[in-house]
Amino acid sequence: MDRPHRDTIFLEEARITALHAFPAHQYLLRLEAPRCAAHATPGTFIHLQCAAGLPMRRPLSIRRAHPAGGWIEVLFKVVGAGLHALSQAQPGETLSVLGPIGRGYGPDPLRPLALLIGGGVGMPPLEFLAERLAADTGHGWRPVAFFGSEAPFPFKARRAATPLHGLDHRIDACHPDLEALGVPSRLASLAGFDGCHPGYVTALAGEWLAALHDDERSRVALYACGPEPMLRAAARLARDFGLPAQLCLEEYMACGVGGCAGCAVPVSTASGPAMKRVCVDGPVFAAQAVYPELFGS
Repeated sequence: MDRPHRDTIFLEEARITALHAFPAHQYLLRLEAPRCAAHATPGTFIHLQCAAGLPMRRPLSIRRAHPAGGWIEVLFKVVGAGLHALSQAQPGETLSVLGPIGRGYGPDPLRPLALLIGGGVGMPPLEFLAERLAADTGHGWRPVAFFGSEAPFPFKARRAATPLHGLDHRIDACHPDLEALGVPSRLASLAGFDGCHPGYVTALAGEWLAALHDDERSRVALYACGPEPMLRAAARLARDFGLPAQLCLEEYMACGVGGCAGCAVPVSTASGPAMKRVCVDGPVFAAQAVYPELFGS
């Protein structure tokens, strides 16, 4: 029997080394989890016990992983008692961590112009992917990131140093960490934040795509994570511009390791429609598998 996840998920008692609060009840958590850090890839996640006495874990996407330092970072927004308890944790405390879990993104070297689209708490997997692509200098990756949020962003936006062709020059708010990596980025919000595109992030990405020459567009692949309406809009972008696309799904989970099948979603496969578990069969799937009706399949 094929068991691709055997010996790939680790249980660790992870020490909290930092917990930073951002507006709108958002928190950035750093954990010492050496085995998870050594094996994490963009798109994978952890299943975290939020506090002693709370049996149900929470799935949180990995934002960064530093194998040499043995640490990982996750971003979370307080929703419910479990994540509220996690927001009250203190550096030095330990938490039980299962991870890394799932199948992450598989970047295509034949399409090195990587279009990254993230919405809300769906931004972390794309931040991770941007960092890994920027560090992989052997393949000529050219990631470009577009992030959207109606809450304040969990970072201090800055003015972009480099213009992006095809976009209004007044749309100049960018992600400072990606800017430092040399990854161009722009932000979108309906909340009226300074320098942001005043609309949906997928519309902003669409403007950038429309301004590309055909030969440039033939080198683009799309990678997205966010709420379901944003993922559907990203899949439409992929269809309209003829792009391959990979979507990281967000779904409620119980066990997080494939046993309960509570996170199963319908997808299209070569053998026909099937139910796939977001936790271990995903969370990353091809856009055509998730939304076959958009692609006429």
